[in-house]
Amino acid sequence: MNEHGNIEIHKPYDNQKLRRAPHLPWVMKQTWSDILFVHYPVKRELLERLIPKALTLDTFDGYGWVTIVPYLTSTMRMKGLPAIPGMQSFPGYNIRTYVTFNGKPGVYFFGLTAANWISANMAKIFFNLPYYYVAMNFRRQGNRIEFGGETIGEDALICQYKPITEKFLARKGSLDEWLVERYCLYTTNQKGEPLRCDILHQPWLLQKAEASFFHNELLSKYKILPESTDPILHFSNKVVVRIWPLVSANKY
Repeated sequence: MNEHGNIEIHKPYDNQKLRRAPHLPWVMKQTWSDILFVHYPVKRELLERLIPKALTLDTFDGYGWVTIVPYLTSTMRMKGLPAIPGMQSFPGYNIRTYVTFNGKPGVYFFGLTAANWISANMAKIFFNLPYYYVAMNFRRQGNRIEFGGETIGEDALICQYKPITEKFLARKGSLDEWLVERYCLYTTNQKGEPLRCDILHQPWLLQKAEASFFHNELLSKYKILPESTDPILHFSNKVVVRIWPLVSANKY
């Protein structure tokens, strides 16, 4: 993709996923590293009660899905500016489900965290997201990642994970593609009106993963009961992401 946001590498994926607000430039660039996707199937009826009425739950073979994503933000900068001091290399996680609005698939976040107070509060203010500061540790030991909160509580996620296969691109039409190839997030304003933030990056280069969870009460916190306690696990080494401003989903 060039500086104007033109698509160069996303040809395997349909234009509807990549449709963005016209004439608006991207505003932020981040690098995410050592990303783990922890995917759980959940009954459709349960998730429909938890998302805003303005959004439509997206399903695969009749089930909704919820994903917990721990990762490291390794770089962050605003467009046209150098990297932001004090906002480099910090861990975080999010918990999300899958939605659509006017046919455009995206994600809806139940909660997001960052081990950086400035970043968490900027995202809460400028992107209207349920972002929170949580103290966390992140350590890479060979190909194994040790990820954990500094205290035990309902917001703590403590786990170890590593990739276990060769890298691959998700096959068109597969559950893998459906889960990861999403290029916008949705939220709502105080009136319940839908807002959308578009993102763009290379297609996810995935690996299957294994993980051990020593503390994880995030699904319970959000009153989510999964259909299986044996999640699908994906790992991705790194992706560079461009982020567009938040816009009204009804207008764009």
